[in-house]
Amino acid sequence: MDKKYRNALIAGNWKMNKLASEVPDFVEELASVADLGKGVDSALCVPFPLIPAMKEATDGTWIKVGAQDVSSHDKGAYTGEVSAAMLADLGVDYCIIGHSERRAYHAESDQLVNEKLKALLGAGITPIMCCGESLEQRDAGVTLTFVESQIKGGLAGVSPEEMKKVVIAYEPIWAIGTGRTATAEQAQEVCGYIRKVLAGLYGEELAKGVQILYGGSMNGKNAAELLAQPDIDGGLIGGASLKMEFADIIGAANE
Repeated sequence: MDKKYRNALIAGNWKMNKLASEVPDFVEELASVADLGKGVDSALCVPFPLIPAMKEATDGTWIKVGAQDVSSHDKGAYTGEVSAAMLADLGVDYCIIGHSERRAYHAESDQLVNEKLKALLGAGITPIMCCGESLEQRDAGVTLTFVESQIKGGLAGVSPEEMKKVVIAYEPIWAIGTGRTATAEQAQEVCGYIRKVLAGLYGEELAKGVQILYGGSMNGKNAAELLAQPDIDGGLIGGASLKMEFADIIGAANE
């Protein structure tokens, strides 16, 4: 990774885990690790009900707060939805969109992801836009073509200035929560290709500054090898972010 152009970002995705009452102790332990936040951007993306507790617990620390989803609508009769303005009002810094679980379980399209991305940018929240292929698509040899279509669809109509505020996360679906991880070479191939796609859309100079994360069973043991790749600027961390192993990954990004 070329730190001249990009900081590392380690973002935890708690998915539907933990309670608000568990947040203070976890954050206190994580934040107590000396020098962990130096030179690395770190965030914990948590379920909506946990955001106020997370914001309070992380106040004055190096840990930023993220959400896991957002509505594409500004306001109105959308029961159960949460708007970007609501997240901004709570002090949210990052928000995951287009996660494979949202795409699979809620049939989210690239167009909807694009609408959510624009809603977040309008509210001053950094989107972490996910992309990635299934095992069937990888075996069929269409990984790069498919990921390129997700990138172009998700970024449709996004200006260069807006793009500077977007994070991309490559998460091969076959490696999420399975314990199976893409090799460092496989992950770099796709992340490098994503940067080439961005260069084609926005120019090489802008593409150099975009943080591209790897998500897919990154843990304390494999983080250093993955983060050593030139186009992998951090990680979107699932299970390992629920325990102090998360500190080991942030530490690896600091190496």
